[in-house]
Amino acid sequence: MFGNYLIGLREGLEASLVVCILIAYLVKTGRRDRLAPVWAGIGAAVLLSLAFGAVLQYGSTQLTFEAQEALGGSLSIIAVGLVTWMVFWMRRTARHLKAELHGKLDAALAMGAFALVTTAFLAVGREGLETALFIWTAVQATSDGVRPLVGALLGLATSVVLGWLFYRGALKINLARFFTWTGAMLVVVAAGVLAYGVHDLQEAGWLPGLHELLFDISSTIPKESWYGTLLKGVFNFQPDPTVLQVAVWTVYLVPTLLLFLRRASGPGRAAEPVATATGAT
Repeated sequence: MFGNYLIGLREGLEASLVVCILIAYLVKTGRRDRLAPVWAGIGAAVLLSLAFGAVLQYGSTQLTFEAQEALGGSLSIIAVGLVTWMVFWMRRTARHLKAELHGKLDAALAMGAFALVTTAFLAVGREGLETALFIWTAVQATSDGVRPLVGALLGLATSVVLGWLFYRGALKINLARFFTWTGAMLVVVAAGVLAYGVHDLQEAGWLPGLHELLFDISSTIPKESWYGTLLKGVFNFQPDPTVLQVAVWTVYLVPTLLLFLRRASGPGRAAEPVATATGAT
């Protein structure tokens, strides 16, 4: 549940920051009359993300077992790729996000209401689709009833509250430090999702080695125990992984995490407080 809460918090907070920057810029430049098209674009992006999640959930239930496993495994790998790109991109561009969005918004203001709707839709929609895909794959990976989904929704709700506090100037946080720590934790979560996706593809017959277990400590850490459930929810830990699962998990996690932390600790990586980044005072 914690892993899914982290996904919802991190992904939702990025979308909240985008919304804060767009709204704050229009308010501070005296263009409140242009807020309606921006909110329309944001609303359309949210609806599209919800529809995408619903299609994933409902559509997958209509498939055969092998097709479900193939779909789940393939989408898990795609989701890991998107999230990995996102954490590196956000860390690199967090300091310049405000200027980039302001430039796009100025261009849209000159073009009219439809351009404003499109700009807001694209800015938030990308975050929303990534969130829907990664949450869906993470929920499938945990296989723990509704608790993973509840965790993700709580994370999204927290991000909305934080976004509002950021906008009001009631909360300040160092963006560089926040995105570094949550990014590192997301890489760990993504490694578990990737390993689960590999297992799905093995069950679908797309990859070999389904019965070649590296170890089996199910008697020591039962999947149904509270600590087994905790490890599964946070790290997607599996007490009986295949050799290929562990190999893929290691090959992804170790270099990705080292590269992420090394670049994050490099010179000139400090970011502005979030109140400055959103335009709040």
